[in-house]
Amino acid sequence: MDYIQIVGFSLVALLLVVSPGPNGLLIAKTVPTSGRQAGFSNVMGFLTAFYLHGALSILGISALLTKSSEAFFIVKVIGACYLSWIGIKSLMGAFSRSNTSSELEKKGREVSNSDSGQLENKHTGKRLKKSFFEGFLTNALNPKVSMFYLAAFPQFIPSGEYVIAYAFLLVTIHSAINLLWFSSVIMLLSRITVVSKSESIQRILKGITGTVFIAFGVKLLALEQK
Repeated sequence: MDYIQIVGFSLVALLLVVSPGPNGLLIAKTVPTSGRQAGFSNVMGFLTAFYLHGALSILGISALLTKSSEAFFIVKVIGACYLSWIGIKSLMGAFSRSNTSSELEKKGREVSNSDSGQLENKHTGKRLKKSFFEGFLTNALNPKVSMFYLAAFPQFIPSGEYVIAYAFLLVTIHSAINLLWFSSVIMLLSRITVVSKSESIQRILKGITGTVFIAFGVKLLALEQK
């Protein structure tokens, strides 16, 4: 095991993680509006997508993205549409009239405490699943993640009989860096939730994140095959 190569890959992965992108924006949208648990669900979605991309890269399937212009275009368009869809939903939430609080209060008056607890648990479960799949799809449908693994693996994986194990070690390192970085971001954002609970602040956050997500979608659509 070459520790110099591991350190080199870790530095490259760290720069990729901390640079502004859809993952950080998704966390910034999720935590103030849906809570800390939903933010961690986003991160779990990120990590699952990384292992998927890592496995596809190891198997050589992701090479289609660099060799087949048709496959690259299809994945690029789907990813761009998904990012834009998240942005449009955020903009709709920013400009629509929110009746969530009044609806919850009305339901609270109509049901017993036990029923209310069950409804809240069900709602929380759905919110966490939604956050997980948002994080997963944001990365799984992003061809730039596949291109990162296809570009990084040949440079940092030595030849030998343990190539697959070494490759998954690098995926784990990338995932661990993501987990540490975004956990810190989530904890920081959760400390300012009191301010962000204001409806006007949430509208501003949704408006900003919606606009930027659409911009990321347009940028991904303009991505050229390399």
